[in-house]
Amino acid sequence: MRTLFDFLFRTRGASQLSATDWLTYLYLSLGTVLMFGPVIWLGLSSFKSQEQLLRFPPTLLPMRQESVSLEGYDQPLPLFDVMMLDGNTRRLAQVSRIGLEARMIDPANPGEIITVDIASRSPVESIYFGFENYIEGVQQFDFWLYMRNSVFVTILATLLTLLVNSMAAFGLSKYQFRGRNLIFVIMISTLMVPLAVILVPVFLVITQVGWNNNLLGVIIPAAATPTGVFLLRQYMLTIPDELLDSARIDGASEWRIYWQIVLPLAGPALAVLAIFSVMWRWNDFLWPLIVLSRKELFTLQVGLNSFQGEFNTQWDLVLAMTVLTLLPITLIFAFLQKYITTGIATTGMK
Repeated sequence: MRTLFDFLFRTRGASQLSATDWLTYLYLSLGTVLMFGPVIWLGLSSFKSQEQLLRFPPTLLPMRQESVSLEGYDQPLPLFDVMMLDGNTRRLAQVSRIGLEARMIDPANPGEIITVDIASRSPVESIYFGFENYIEGVQQFDFWLYMRNSVFVTILATLLTLLVNSMAAFGLSKYQFRGRNLIFVIMISTLMVPLAVILVPVFLVITQVGWNNNLLGVIIPAAATPTGVFLLRQYMLTIPDELLDSARIDGASEWRIYWQIVLPLAGPALAVLAIFSVMWRWNDFLWPLIVLSRKELFTLQVGLNSFQGEFNTQWDLVLAMTVLTLLPITLIFAFLQKYITTGIATTGMK
């Protein structure tokens, strides 16, 4: 622990912070806020009510107005700190509000009605982390059905992505034929084509095939990715060709060479692509929204759109369900992030 502390707080100056140290800490602090600030705001806001989300000025922490239960009143009465005419502050409970005036009572003496100006009162609030949004969201939101669809799409699409991209990368890295580099350049150049350009043609194709309103229509079109082909090809170039030639001399087929030699050696790159593919498929929203219109086929990201009405959006439930949908992919990324750095760092090395 001390070694980690010394590493994080080491300085360039011998005895005091230099200008470089101040700039470094400022840059890292700003980057930390920009990266984790929205995530922290999302997590904290998922515990807020609809009224708290719309209040101005906003608060970072979830707050709840305190209330008191009194005899003779069916519902708990909200508490306010009221500035009285004599300058003293009293904590009163609101019975009702009429226009710009509120009828208040003292919890210690509930028999006396006190009329005050609403501008002279401020609500008594405390930090509150309640799970009402999550419970109500799960009840209104068919979470487990959408979770099952998302898991099915993510797993099957990732397996297809690894298979298709690795086969293409194997052919482009270990076979010599005319136009190999041109095919690779054309494939990589598709990264510059915006998704909006190909949405209509791809939708027409899957409609003709009969995959509209079918999970296969979400899975198959995105199975081959130029990013995956590039990553795997660059890694497979590091595998010695002599190893494959030795296998051919021993009578191994091309499929066996690919399956039992190339794929195991390309394990780090495959792990990186698998992680990327899981994140892509899990977070995909636009394409499933276009392909799927039946509620029983919705993925989690498309299902979240059901909380948005024509005139009102249940932001409290949207934020709570968004946190739930982010948890699985966050845990996967947290446990497998070391494979990302290892696979990318060794890609293209000879």
